[in-house]
Amino acid sequence: MRLPDPRGTISAALVDHLRDDAPLDPATVERLRGLAAAVEDPLGDGDLQLALAVAYEPHYSGFEGVGDHWEWDPGLLGVRAGLERRFEEGLRAEVGDAAQVRAGVPVDVALRDVLEHPRLTAGPSLSRWVMRHADEEQFREMLRQRSVYQLREADPHTWAIPRITGPAKAALIEIQADEYGGGRYERMHSVLFARTMRAFGLDTTYGAYWPLATPATLATNNLITYFGLHRRWRGALLGHLAGVEMDSSAPCRRFANALRRLGYGEDATFFYDEHVEADAVHEQLAAVDMCGGFVGEDPQRYADVLFGAASLVAVEGRFAQALVGPWEAAAAAA
Repeated sequence: MRLPDPRGTISAALVDHLRDDAPLDPATVERLRGLAAAVEDPLGDGDLQLALAVAYEPHYSGFEGVGDHWEWDPGLLGVRAGLERRFEEGLRAEVGDAAQVRAGVPVDVALRDVLEHPRLTAGPSLSRWVMRHADEEQFREMLRQRSVYQLREADPHTWAIPRITGPAKAALIEIQADEYGGGRYERMHSVLFARTMRAFGLDTTYGAYWPLATPATLATNNLITYFGLHRRWRGALLGHLAGVEMDSSAPCRRFANALRRLGYGEDATFFYDEHVEADAVHEQLAAVDMCGGFVGEDPQRYADVLFGAASLVAVEGRFAQALVGPWEAAAAAA
């Protein structure tokens, strides 16, 4: 994993300091935090999203030539806090009132309402567009963008395991065990996604397509890491995971059908076919056992669970628009 090319002042400063192993002095930290605070559209700003991704990566595999000590470097954490603050403000503005708690409504029912909220779901459906219209290159482009997360699928959600207890913990572990292939490397979902990428002749090296990632792509990835790294957001992390499990079976079926329409076989479709089955099983486990168990033990976190799910829908809506918008424009001009 190599340090990416910067996309603006904030990401350039972070990349330069990590590359040169140069400490971030307090004046630089405050300057970069000020720049982050001034960003108008934090969810759509490539510089802010790339800078946040760079700040998060030392918690994962790290960057080639960058020392492990950067993971907990005070200066980098200070800049990251400023980026996260603006990111959260952007999320709250995007979500609005879609995650409001209603008295007496079970959390699994409320989660379904959030996932179907008309304002959050007003944009194009990526899976429906791909199923009906996508050509081979468009599907390949979607795989490049998705690889930013899918090649390490499940890792951010696993951070919730030591932060929750009881039935919610047991349900989360059951879900995550499936994500990691039940102990079989070749069945890990990240490995299955790489298999689909190879069918399209794509590079399966983690981070290979960071240079092509749209701000929306980076935001979908940064969102899970933001929730995962902060114990206070453990409820949002569970809500995010529940949203994924509750709302991916049908889209994965559409993606698999699109691949078959394009003439691809099991090597390409297996990742999506696996999710059709697995996520159908996980839906109730995630919504009722995991989120229901968590809220039952800690009712004050109910709103956080809904915020996590609503944030997922918001960033996924931007992701879909970033892909489908140009495709529709090209189709109209043809």
